[in-house]
Amino acid sequence: MSEPLDALASAARTPRAEQHATRAAFFLPGFATAAWAPLVPFAKTRTGLDEGTLGLVLLCLGAGSLLAMPLAGVLAARHGCRAVMVATLLMVVASLPLLAIAPSPWTLGLALFVFGAGVGACDCTMNIQAVMVERDSGKPMMSGFHAFYSIGGAVGAAAMTALLSLQLAPLWVCVLGSLAMLAVLALSVRYWRRDRAPSGAPVFAIPHGVVLAIGVLCFVAFLAEGAMLDWSAVFLHEVQQVPPDRAGLGFMTFAIAMTVTRLVGDGVVAKLGRLRAILLGSIVGALGFGVATFAGTLPLALLGYALIGLGCANIVPALFSMAGNQKAMPESLAIPAITTLGYAGVLAGPALIGFVAQASSLVFAFCLVAAALLLVGISARWVKA
Repeated sequence: MSEPLDALASAARTPRAEQHATRAAFFLPGFATAAWAPLVPFAKTRTGLDEGTLGLVLLCLGAGSLLAMPLAGVLAARHGCRAVMVATLLMVVASLPLLAIAPSPWTLGLALFVFGAGVGACDCTMNIQAVMVERDSGKPMMSGFHAFYSIGGAVGAAAMTALLSLQLAPLWVCVLGSLAMLAVLALSVRYWRRDRAPSGAPVFAIPHGVVLAIGVLCFVAFLAEGAMLDWSAVFLHEVQQVPPDRAGLGFMTFAIAMTVTRLVGDGVVAKLGRLRAILLGSIVGALGFGVATFAGTLPLALLGYALIGLGCANIVPALFSMAGNQKAMPESLAIPAITTLGYAGVLAGPALIGFVAQASSLVFAFCLVAAALLLVGISARWVKA
């Protein structure tokens, strides 16, 4: 009975349909992650957490993601991307409403762990799918795919905030968010890839060689993005004396510049090539850190944050494409390894910046991030797949 259905699905799975479905796959975890952000104050009040304990509970989300990413590669190799993305997104859809009603720190932490595992595993698997779709197309597409993660984040944050402002209960807001994700999932699922690893192929291996090198570069690139998320507002307020109600303009400017640049980034990568795009992006991003760090006025600082977003936008997508083209490890192993290392940069990077800032200053810490970005551009030529 399933064979005719599979044949019908294969006939409808045109390259363009696969590409649109892959964009939807990136949109969904971006939407889900941003949907959680407006719920944090409600969760804090409901569970009676102070700031320090809340920080520890929030680590459950990252822990779930980091543990699930390598497992996602194993499962994708055995069962195909489609099965894993469906299962993990259903985890996300089911756990999002639980985040709105978890009554204690323990239940909130458990719900966050499941939610983070679903988001992280889907994040990993969607990049495996994207590598295959990009390879079949014969042209750069990864920047455009990653742009839809950012678009999903913007839509998720805006939609949840708007619904909460209408005085809807957080539970019903989350239920509506989950229903919206289910609708996108239902429209996309038939076009997701079912490719499995060849019989006898390994399903787990420690990253090595070029894969490890690309992963380290991803760690640095994600660290720079994490610095913007966690430290840009603090830097503007404490170092450049920007009022706290305007300090969020730095990250907003960075995020808009990154999203717009990724939407047009595939054409840039096609003209320059991946290595030149990474080198140019690292130079522009490092310049942006310099401008943002030493700017004497807010408009000049915002120009710096825009340059950081513009420069960093295509580095990670290009590195993922390089990981898909290398021959040292199967993509079902390489992509999870690189995704995990990159996500570790988002989690550990802000803490590392904090340690450096405490030992010296935030200015020095930002300068180190700029130098590390330059090293990414210079080093990319030696990890070419």
